Amino acid sequence: MEVRVLPHGQRLDVPQGENLLSALQQHGVPISYSCMAGRCGTCRCRLLEGDVRPAGDDSAHTLINDDEQGGRALLACQSMVMGPCTIEIPEPDEVVVHPSRIVKGTVTALADLTHDIKLIRLAPSKPLSFSPGQYATLQFTPDHIRPYSMARLPGDGELEFHVRMVPQGRVTGYIREQLKVGDTVRVSGPLGTSYLRTRNDDPILCIAGGTGLAPVLAIVRGAIAAGLSNPIHLYFGIRSPRDAYGLDWLNELAQRHPRLRIDVVSTETGSDRDLRTGLVTEAVAHDYADLNGWRAYLCGAPPMVEAATVLLRDRGIQADHIYADAFYASND
Repeated sequence: MEVRVLPHGQRLDVPQGENLLSALQQHGVPISYSCMAGRCGTCRCRLLEGDVRPAGDDSAHTLINDDEQGGRALLACQSMVMGPCTIEIPEPDEVVVHPSRIVKGTVTALADLTHDIKLIRLAPSKPLSFSPGQYATLQFTPDHIRPYSMARLPGDGELEFHVRMVPQGRVTGYIREQLKVGDTVRVSGPLGTSYLRTRNDDPILCIAGGTGLAPVLAIVRGAIAAGLSNPIHLYFGIRSPRDAYGLDWLNELAQRHPRLRIDVVSTETGSDRDLRTGLVTEAVAHDYADLNGWRAYLCGAPPMVEAATVLLRDRGIQADHIYADAFYASND
């Protein structure tokens, strides 16, 4: 089956029934993807003509919808090529492809960052190449596997992760009760498309919720390491003052990047006068009526990411300049 890919005009020979995202990857077509489960929407593209159908019978997600331009919006990871077709993918915006690797990591440090957030540091057996803002899958045992974002840079020598301890969580229960310094963890990655873009001088807006601060820290650290002069405004949303962490890291970054502004926003009020009160999206809406020309990096719980995406598009940020990896809860 011939698949024509716009705007570049590639013509691919694809077997009938092939997953569309897999076909694009096998032919070297630059398309962003993340969750591979039809939830994040990162691999969205448009079917202009031809026969592409949803994969499987899962009706939990709307896989194909009519879009405003007369084509049909679809998720490549959840679509099968059933006949000749023409699709349109977004223009690649600094698409970065690091080789996927599996490395051993030795636990070098465990620390409590808050009452329910734990820091894990690993020394990888081999270097892991990734872009600031990406994440990896950690396998503690064959039965304890979860994806977590990397908080530091690839050249730092160690990998750092911030993990929220979920009540009755199977994996976080293992981390809390059994994981110890010296243990070996299998690290697979990198994954994710909400990584730092360095080939522009656009102002940068970062919105982190909870442990979503980890990849945002990496993005800001990466911007400083790359010598970027872009203005950066970082919003850190938390539930209550006791959920704040990493403030010393943020202050140190602000000293190194004079155009970095930081706002910590707590849903609940507290005695700390340095914290703003309310929803993090309300703080952004209060501060900015027009964000045309900005780029945004979002990381946190899906409701926050979705609400922020709607707000930022309404304030003028192009849809393809909003980069987001939402934290989806596991089924167990």
